[in-house]
Amino acid sequence: MEKVHLRGRAAVPVLTTAAMTASMLPLFLLGALSPALVGEFGIARPLLGVLVTAGFGVAVVLSLAIGPAVDALGPRRSIIALFATSAVALTVFATASHYAVLVLAVALGGVPQALANPSTNKLIASSVPAPRRPVLLGVKQSGVQLGAFVAGLPLAWLADGVNWRLAVGVAAFTALLAAFACLALPEDPAPARRPPLRVSLTADALIWRLAGFSVLLGSGIAAVNTYVALFATEELGFTAPVAAGLVAVLGVVGIAGRILWSRMAGTSARDLLGWLSAAAVLSPLLLLTGIPALAWVAMVVVGGCAVAANAISMLLVVAASSGPELGRNSALVSAGFFAGFALGPPLFGLLGYTAGWVLVAAEFLAAAVVAWRAR
Repeated sequence: MEKVHLRGRAAVPVLTTAAMTASMLPLFLLGALSPALVGEFGIARPLLGVLVTAGFGVAVVLSLAIGPAVDALGPRRSIIALFATSAVALTVFATASHYAVLVLAVALGGVPQALANPSTNKLIASSVPAPRRPVLLGVKQSGVQLGAFVAGLPLAWLADGVNWRLAVGVAAFTALLAAFACLALPEDPAPARRPPLRVSLTADALIWRLAGFSVLLGSGIAAVNTYVALFATEELGFTAPVAAGLVAVLGVVGIAGRILWSRMAGTSARDLLGWLSAAAVLSPLLLLTGIPALAWVAMVVVGGCAVAANAISMLLVVAASSGPELGRNSALVSAGFFAGFALGPPLFGLLGYTAGWVLVAAEFLAAAVVAWRAR
């Protein structure tokens, strides 16, 4: 029994990171594969943003109920459900024959997005000693950006060399394998009394401020994720595989940024949240120059600052929440982030590139102001 327990504990960092990767992979695939998708389905630029809204709109609505559901059902069952629904969503994505089916696939991907933070946060809080949690939270949050790297490099190159449907199908099969691997996680404890499954919007002021911060931050990040590859092919003269490499760079730097800043945050996490958001304003300004080389620098800034700031916000949620409240609080802040992801891309698509990048800069700056006021 002890060996099984230790093996389960060892699986926590790997599978929580993989869960975050799977939860956001459809978004990054939309961005990395956008040139191919626009060509095959005849998607107008604003409709690409609508696809993102479909997934994150579902995630916002479900987050309000999924937080209490994770508290009631346990993190292990919730993470298995996350991988299973990811596999189904990606399978529908890979076999889509019409834009409407693509919308359905991305909407279904909202389920694992809603499950991701509540289930992984609760698993870490229940199975990892407190001194190790900040680093592990940073590692698992970096899983989101691992998804950007996977979509922007190996899967995008597979799509360019063979077929984009095969690339998405490989991602679906991997998610299915991960669902079975979750059997190695520590089993969910059986509570003496199962808590009632109800939606609650009651939370401390800090949680609501973090939710508002996440709306603004998520809007800017989602616009960059969704449109930077298409912008690079249409405005900067990049080929599709090279443009997808921008998403991969964002992912790699985001992984490093989330781990590094989570380790360094300590008691200054609230201050750091504002400074990272403010520094991220530089990224859309660099894209506005239209200089191809600066697009790579812009992705480094987004990954190292804006993307890393989301990990710091989750660190604050875990630190400010007691056990019974953690799933709900994680879900509320995640709902804010998802709302930003739902709003940002369609607004950007309607405005066009120049006004869109200005909007992204304004969103990052507003997020910094909210973070500083939350101190």
